[in-house]
Amino acid sequence: MPELPEVETVRRGLAPSMEGATIAKLELRRADLRFPFPEKFAETLQGQTITSLGRRAKYLLADLADGNVVIMHLGMSGSFRVEDDASARIPGEYHHARSRLEAHDHVVFHLTTAGGPSARVIYNDPRRFGFMLMTRRAELDSHPMFKDMGVEPVGNALNGTELAGKFAGKTAPLKAALLDQRVIAGLGNIYVCEALWRSRLSPKRKAGSLVTRSGKPTQRLETLVQNIRDVISDAIEAGGSSLRDHARTDGTLGYFQHSFAAYDREGQPCRHDGCGKPIKRIVQSGRSTFYCSSCQR
Repeated sequence: MPELPEVETVRRGLAPSMEGATIAKLELRRADLRFPFPEKFAETLQGQTITSLGRRAKYLLADLADGNVVIMHLGMSGSFRVEDDASARIPGEYHHARSRLEAHDHVVFHLTTAGGPSARVIYNDPRRFGFMLMTRRAELDSHPMFKDMGVEPVGNALNGTELAGKFAGKTAPLKAALLDQRVIAGLGNIYVCEALWRSRLSPKRKAGSLVTRSGKPTQRLETLVQNIRDVISDAIEAGGSSLRDHARTDGTLGYFQHSFAAYDREGQPCRHDGCGKPIKRIVQSGRSTFYCSSCQR
């Protein structure tokens, strides 16, 4: 499943075509994806202007001029592509084969701008685990998908004090605590492994061990917070990781996977200076964890 940097890369790729454009027509080629489309979805969106395209955790959010917001999730295999009359294609080459079959093109946004026809934004999803929902912007924070969601792993909301409050007294493994979406929104398996490696922290360490008796963040927790921010920022700038089914909206690849220090490097030498011990793989809560048992404590 695409993680936050991949979703942010998709958002940046779509924004130039979608922001400020009017939905002349929304074409639904089936009645549902993972969930049924909202009632009168196509009729409600027709004629609406997309005022902004945002992201919350792993969700894309298209704000409309009427106060509604379209919630979009890519699921396991969902992707968007942008076409216009001059270029009905996806440029670039894929690291992993992507669906190009029209049978998997389930949603088409026909967009116009003040200058006339603009583009078609097409959602393709072979497995149909993605979905599109809609709610009022004023009610977004109370929507079931968002009401218990934690802070974003980018920006000033994530800090040592925030995590100390969530980790205090917790005996859960540190990796499990970081993957809890009620703690940090959108932080996934790949980037947790990378942030823990950068911080030299064991994924098996108790989360509460990074909090002082007085409830303050330890220096190691402060370092972890900074490394979470940095690894997400680095991945976004690299265009994501292009693992499995992910590629950018223009068809080109993300390259952060070439910078992995821990994830998917089982048996390879640790890249910390003076280490060189093999990266290990263990399973935690059904998920693969990659780490250096020598460096990460």
